[in-house]
Amino acid sequence: MTATKTFQTLGQRSKWRVVDIVVASVIGVAMGLVFFGWDQIYLPASAPLTAALPGTQSLLWGVWLIPAVLGGLIIRKPGAAIFVEIVAASVEALTYWGWGIGTIEAGFVQGLAVELVLLAFLYANWRVHVAVLAGAAAGLAMGINDLIISYPGSAPAFAVTYAISAIISGAVIAGLGSWLLARAIARTGVLARFASGRDAVAPV
Repeated sequence: MTATKTFQTLGQRSKWRVVDIVVASVIGVAMGLVFFGWDQIYLPASAPLTAALPGTQSLLWGVWLIPAVLGGLIIRKPGAAIFVEIVAASVEALTYWGWGIGTIEAGFVQGLAVELVLLAFLYANWRVHVAVLAGAAAGLAMGINDLIISYPGSAPAFAVTYAISAIISGAVIAGLGSWLLARAIARTGVLARFASGRDAVAPV
């Protein structure tokens, strides 16, 4: 495929429909409410990990990355990952002010990481390995962002453990988890107007 043809194809995929905006918004709001519930329990849920090996608590942080990967997989448009993640983060910021405006900043960083992976595949490959890679990238972005903002000056051992755990969590919870969730949603028929809905039974 020539460079011109590639850009033309990518341009066609970039056009958002009203239904894309509506569904992306619904996913974002729904995940924002999930975030609210998760915000109430993430500390006790991760306490055993923190006690066993500080830094491994981020093995559970992939929950916060799901909107970006799920939104990208379902909408399949450039910008969908960032849009859905920021909507979810905004809802979280309105319902839980624990991190303030930093919630939205984190959402942007995490969504951007997913976008870069999807862009690398020209928004044309939606198989499980791409979703896992996108989740891992979001986990890496989250880990670095957290270490800079929430854990400045942390010991190297903690920083490495935290970052690796975040990558694993992103790959498994946000990557594989979102891919399975997207297919499950698609099989209900509610995504019939989306390519993701029509590909629900596509091979892995």
